[in-house]
Amino acid sequence: MNEEGAGAAAERNETARRLMVLNMGPQHPSTHGVLRVILELEGENICAAEPDIGFLHTGIEKQCEALTYQQAVTLTDRVDYLANLSNNLCYALAVEKLLGLEMPPKVQWMRVLLAELTRINSHLVWLGTQALDIGAMTVFLYCFREREDLLRIFEMFSGQRMMTSYIRIGGLALEPPRGWEAMVRKFIRAFPSKVDEYENLLTNNPIWLQRTKGIGHVPLEKLIELGVTGPLLRAAGLDWDIRKAEPYSSYEQFDFDVPTRTDGDVYARYQVRVQEMRQSARIVEQALDGMPEGPWKADAPHVVLPEREKMKTQMEALIYHFKIVTEGFQVPEGEVYQAVESPRGELGYYVVSDGTSKPYRVFMRTPSFGNLQALPAMIEGGLVADVIASMGSLDFVLGDVDR
Repeated sequence: MNEEGAGAAAERNETARRLMVLNMGPQHPSTHGVLRVILELEGENICAAEPDIGFLHTGIEKQCEALTYQQAVTLTDRVDYLANLSNNLCYALAVEKLLGLEMPPKVQWMRVLLAELTRINSHLVWLGTQALDIGAMTVFLYCFREREDLLRIFEMFSGQRMMTSYIRIGGLALEPPRGWEAMVRKFIRAFPSKVDEYENLLTNNPIWLQRTKGIGHVPLEKLIELGVTGPLLRAAGLDWDIRKAEPYSSYEQFDFDVPTRTDGDVYARYQVRVQEMRQSARIVEQALDGMPEGPWKADAPHVVLPEREKMKTQMEALIYHFKIVTEGFQVPEGEVYQAVESPRGELGYYVVSDGTSKPYRVFMRTPSFGNLQALPAMIEGGLVADVIASMGSLDFVLGDVDR
């Protein structure tokens, strides 16, 4: 080996000696779930990063095949436990397409209202934990203060704070309770002033700006290539929201804006999500003001459980109830893909029916899985100190990834 070759080899060996492999997670609190990230470091600089997933694997998609269509709703709650109603909605819309069911206007508007309350709830958890990761504890406490109000609203509707299973195939699980409108209206009228508080604490805060501006930047073209959707894509400049592009459940009847930014960094993602909370509050207010009268479930006795009063007096209703509960309902043979805009991006359910009362196949296109692929692009070439800010800005849920 000549002197030049020997020198290059020595330099490579010296570089190899300087590199250190660091495991971040899967128990680290700032990995936002059981995620392991293998970091290759040279000093404080990140040379390579590899997300390692699978620690929370539940096999939910396979479990759906063993349950009737209506029983599988409870599994959709657990895919993304911060946006369970978004998953309920997407699954219900997919199966209703196969059944050829059209929902009454009240059902559609109630679903929109609940989906937007879910978006606010999810973004509050994101903002609170992201702020806490960077050292802003007050914002965390404020966000969870408002989230508690939302959990009480969900509990009022369904009896459950998180895993509500409230949106069902054919309508809603229960008739909206007495007093729900006053409770939701009280929250939504006060909420914009709460968002003002978050922004007063963070938007122009010099520490927040230093920790987020220019951090975790990924070009729009790269994000599209990686399959990223939702606020991450809109923060990089793409005006794409399924609620506008491919409206479902009467979203075309609501007036709202799609917030976008062009910087594509951690700060831009913060700005987009804060504005999305304001727009969601705007949609909820419209839903309250224009809520149609009518039934809260479809007129489909072969799919929807009959009212209890009818069961006491009508033999036909009793038979339908017995058959739906014991056997489920049969869904015509076919396949369908339904997408909705969840708080994290495009959520899609691909459902295949073989004509029986159980799904032949349920595949979930979850946004967290696609978005997590952008993590190496965000943090490679940066500093260890910026990993948590970039990781938090992805807003992934590991149940959504490992499902």
